[in-house]
Amino acid sequence: MEYDEDDYLQLSGIQHYVFCKRQWALIHIEQQWQENVHTVEGNLLHKKAHNPLLYEKRGEILTVRGLRVHSRQLGFSGECDVVEFHEDNEGVQLSSHRGLYRPYPVEYKKGSPKTTDADILQMAAQAMCLEEMFCVSVQEGALYYGEIRRRENVIIDDAMQKRVKEIAADMHRMYERRYTPRVRWMKGCSACSLKDICLPRMGKMASAGTYIDNRLKEGDR
Repeated sequence: MEYDEDDYLQLSGIQHYVFCKRQWALIHIEQQWQENVHTVEGNLLHKKAHNPLLYEKRGEILTVRGLRVHSRQLGFSGECDVVEFHEDNEGVQLSSHRGLYRPYPVEYKKGSPKTTDADILQMAAQAMCLEEMFCVSVQEGALYYGEIRRRENVIIDDAMQKRVKEIAADMHRMYERRYTPRVRWMKGCSACSLKDICLPRMGKMASAGTYIDNRLKEGDR
């Protein structure tokens, strides 16, 4: 199956979706957003990484920032923070450059490595977009974390690609239904920029129907 360009979802939404489906729906379906210190710091880091004027060639590596990518198979479009093109005899020809190159995506994150695989799957989706666009295998990428100031290299295997495809299909189904999941409290809610919109604590409260039933039962005593 291939998606039309009009049906593309934002590539950056994968990280939101894996972290919290409700967060993704509030941002990408309901178009709600609110900044906090974490999002501002993250935006500053990405702004530097995405600067299209920063273009360099060092040795066998050509570095490109803010590269637009897309995938008809996944139905995604977006920008890669950084894509390094490494000289590789099994790579592809790039315009105005001698030799063959293989893309290597590098995604920038503000904090430190997470306990979930949200960041990894977002980077893997970027690699899959690059594979489709350049018709070359992309089996490796990296995550750069601003807090620890180093890269975490990631191998993109078949199992990871399969998971990205499953997530992409679920995201499209939710978007077509315009479905926003019910609120459910979790540990990460405290740091979420949307907590004042989402009201996650409401998930711990009884429903209105339950409240009314309980009140009626009290009246029968």
